[in-house]
Amino acid sequence: MLIDRQPLFLAALGRLLSPPPVRARIQFAYDTEAGLGMAQTGDLHLVFCEVRAGPIPAVEVAARLAERTPKVPLILLGEPDDEQLMASALNTCVAGMFTKDASLDEFLAGVKAVLSGHRAVGSNLMGRVIARLDQNSSPHRRTASQLSVTELDILTMIGEAKSIPAIAASRGISHKTVRNHLANIYRKLDLRSRTEAMLVAARMGLTSG
Repeated sequence: MLIDRQPLFLAALGRLLSPPPVRARIQFAYDTEAGLGMAQTGDLHLVFCEVRAGPIPAVEVAARLAERTPKVPLILLGEPDDEQLMASALNTCVAGMFTKDASLDEFLAGVKAVLSGHRAVGSNLMGRVIARLDQNSSPHRRTASQLSVTELDILTMIGEAKSIPAIAASRGISHKTVRNHLANIYRKLDLRSRTEAMLVAARMGLTSG
């Protein structure tokens, strides 16, 4: 489902997502209230929502969709000057976020990642959030030397968008042990979410992307 106030953008995005490789069957809504109403009766796999759409805030729409069984992920879309507004949604259950000037390849890769159960953040937004993390950190924080070898390896895999089961399998440890390592990483680096951990991994140069 696509929720946006701009009919021309809705039409363009629909043309982008309908053919291969996505092959989406598209539903359109011009506001979030209508979109949620349609979601109650529709069989949805993914929702795109303009960050300034109303009357129900987009992050609240994401929260309601996350309560469904199965959960329906939501990707925020915004104009380039909406970067700060979108970055503020990082600690919500929004599954992805992109500015509307993101490259086609990056956008489609992000959609694929979200459909696979990961979170995706556009490169424009990633740069802003990394800068914000740096500004809010004292100089001694978020350095690789604070982590054990195991924690550093796990942070690297988080940066590569690996899931907890994949990390556990690669290291031959339990899911609980992976979560314990993640809790230690979050505490040592003063992180609040998996997305922040991914961004810090990128800032540290642990990932190739």
